[in-house]
Amino acid sequence: MKAVAPTAESGARPSRDERAERGRAARRETPFAALAEHNPGAERDPIGLLEKQAAARIPQLVPVRYGRMATSAFAFYRGAALVMADDLSRTPSTGLNTHLCGDAHLSNFGIYATPERRLAFDINDFDETYPGPFEWDVKRLVASLEVASRDTGFSHKQRARITRACAAEYRETMALQAERGTLAVWYSHIEPTEELVELADQLDSSSSKRMRKMLEKSWSRDSVQALGKLTTVVDGRRTILSNPPLLVPLEEVFADADAVELYRELRHRLSDYSSTLQWDRRVPLQQFELVQVARKVVGVGSVGTRSWIILLRGVDDEDPLFLQAKEAVPSVLSEYLEGPSFEKEGERVVHGQRLMQAASDIFLGWQQGVGVDGVRRDYYLRQLRDGKGSAVIEAMTPTGMTLYGRLCGRALAYAHARAGDRIAIAEYLGSSDEFDEAVVAFAQSYAAQTAHDHAALLKAIADGRIVARSGL
Repeated sequence: MKAVAPTAESGARPSRDERAERGRAARRETPFAALAEHNPGAERDPIGLLEKQAAARIPQLVPVRYGRMATSAFAFYRGAALVMADDLSRTPSTGLNTHLCGDAHLSNFGIYATPERRLAFDINDFDETYPGPFEWDVKRLVASLEVASRDTGFSHKQRARITRACAAEYRETMALQAERGTLAVWYSHIEPTEELVELADQLDSSSSKRMRKMLEKSWSRDSVQALGKLTTVVDGRRTILSNPPLLVPLEEVFADADAVELYRELRHRLSDYSSTLQWDRRVPLQQFELVQVARKVVGVGSVGTRSWIILLRGVDDEDPLFLQAKEAVPSVLSEYLEGPSFEKEGERVVHGQRLMQAASDIFLGWQQGVGVDGVRRDYYLRQLRDGKGSAVIEAMTPTGMTLYGRLCGRALAYAHARAGDRIAIAEYLGSSDEFDEAVVAFAQSYAAQTAHDHAALLKAIADGRIVARSGL
């Protein structure tokens, strides 16, 4: 009997041509002009969305979040992932889904050390990761460049050049990834020691010096450096500093609780967390003992969620490991997109990060447990510092911002190509600059919207609707 080649109908994977046709069909259904649309409705209430989100956060820290968001339009944008998700849900969609970062603004890209002890440049925040249409991430990234460039005082022509370059880099990188083999796509990554040095060579002298210093400094950002910055020795015992409300030891957060019982529970939780790591990575973790835990305020958008640092001791006090445990709540995207539900939100974050990053922290894992207040909460854990570094956005020149935006666009395309149908997405994007221009137009419109939203936040603070603490 003659063998019959399998077809898509018989269960085979779609061919390259079939995947490309899916991209062309998506473009016919959602032309580039539709991606430029941003038509906010009269019922839009960004401050109300932020207040709704704040209801589940630590009340004493919510004013700190508002204070940080109030400092600039870009700071507001960083903290308003929920607001933008709500807005994007009202725009036309390509239907070409991949795994999204969910909060792909340019400050959520940076340097970190890989398990092979090399530096990588990639997305570094996955609190909102969730499956969805690829353009949601692209729009958030490109719009972040427009907002940041406005805050920095760049001209309209400079801003257009910056945002267009980022969109073009994403499109061109996706086209290259569509031609590559599956494993080549999986291993694609950016080497910052090469890419950022090359970038530094194209900047003015002061900007180049800052970029090179960031690369050099990143290697010193580890648990030993954190030990010197975040701890002190009292009566011969290493303890975490107290600097309320930004850094508060566990014993002060729960002053009325039994500290011995708290730490007994935490040791049990660390054991649960260890079981989520690869087997070989549990071995080094088991050689550390718990010393102390403290609540630490981080970022802009995360302020008010529960974030802890965990100090562990190896062979002696000079052999530390600092872990960070961040509360994982449902992604802001999950309210607007059809997708999976997760029993453990920390697991969602970890799986999304492992999928989208070229290489992830060896101690990246998750944990779920009941707190002192009787509420079950999810967390994901990773090293607090391991070669991490990020560019100072506010200090960038137009040339520096253009090159950095291109780097972010490429990293995002690498991540999307790993997780989604790179062939369909590349075919949708095409080879002309029409996609770039559509996203740039959206970014300009959304930056104006963000300026308006930022002004609304300042008014809400001035009117006493919300309370903000500045300078923290």
